[in-house]
Amino acid sequence: MSKAFTKEPDGTDGGDDDDFEEQDALPPSVKNLMTPSGYAALAEELRWLLKEERPRITEIVSWAAGNGDRSENGDYLYNKKRLREIDRRLRYLTKRTESAEVVDPRRQQGIEKVFFGATVTYVKEDATEITVQLVGVDEADMDKGKINWLSPVAKALMKNGVGDAVTVRTEGKSETIEILSVSYIVSE
Repeated sequence: MSKAFTKEPDGTDGGDDDDFEEQDALPPSVKNLMTPSGYAALAEELRWLLKEERPRITEIVSWAAGNGDRSENGDYLYNKKRLREIDRRLRYLTKRTESAEVVDPRRQQGIEKVFFGATVTYVKEDATEITVQLVGVDEADMDKGKINWLSPVAKALMKNGVGDAVTVRTEGKSETIEILSVSYIVSE
């Protein structure tokens, strides 16, 4: 899953990385659509960070703080930084899970056009067949055939059906792809 982090400071500028927040990968006023499995993954990460990882790191920071001079205490400095990263991720995950609109592809049976959650097979101009599922921003993983529903390919596919040829515009070039199949199956 995409973590959507901003670039961390390299530590040479003396800046405090608490000022760096995760970027919101969704444009304003766009729904935060997720599949049930995507929502479950974010909720599980949130639970793990809150109930397991954060308490463990807090315990290490507390122990390290009792070891004397904090300015040269590697355990303290490293784990304090890790704690800030965890807190940043917790804020992001809380925001994402609270704003999520879960759309179950299994409830979209009988739809012949491409919408969120669809599994689409299309053919490129070079005769390469590709199968993708349109998923939420935080779920996208091209290695698993899951693409962000706001990506150029997904936007081109949306509201089209089998046999339709659509133009995908990316990085200054365009390509025509033809939709071969549309289904609403759940791929994990």
